[in-house]
Amino acid sequence: MINIKEEFIQIYRDNIKREGADRLLDYLCQSDFFMAPASARYHSSYDGGLAQHSINVYHCLADYMARPRVRNTYALECSDETIAIVALLHDLCKIGCYKAGVRNVKENGVWKQVPTYNFDDPMPYGHGEKSVYIINGYMRLSREEAFAIRYHMGFSGSEEKGAVGKAFEMFPLAFALSTADMEATYFLEGEAEDKQV
Repeated sequence: MINIKEEFIQIYRDNIKREGADRLLDYLCQSDFFMAPASARYHSSYDGGLAQHSINVYHCLADYMARPRVRNTYALECSDETIAIVALLHDLCKIGCYKAGVRNVKENGVWKQVPTYNFDDPMPYGHGEKSVYIINGYMRLSREEAFAIRYHMGFSGSEEKGAVGKAFEMFPLAFALSTADMEATYFLEGEAEDKQV
């Protein structure tokens, strides 16, 4: 059975051929990307959760983009490379931010310590914009890709809501990525997730 890291790398190498892609993949392999959680306590909050979440978003986005309504009615199309880039790399901002720790919880009236993650961002440059910044250090993003990654949190992020709506109007891929991210987060993953690696 293929593991999360192997699946991620296979999708990445099969689809992303842009100049600098190999250097970016080397960076990911040398970072904690494949061991980090996707969140401290909610979706995919386990070792390897960040890579698994990225794969989940990739599959959700590829499925969304293949829908006849999206292609025919919305006339939204983009390359397989763009789908892979925005989905697999949208959360690079989380690299190096999660540290293992413990927290106290009460179970059956008794306090006990359970493992958790603490979020500590050594480069607080925002969420989507930080991912764009990291990627652009290795390979060039198109404007559409950059906006999709920047606004992938949609209206649930801390961005000014008018800017989110404007970005979605200008770059429909941003809406599609946000939808795929929410689908992965709320339907495939979750706080009580039993899909751990």
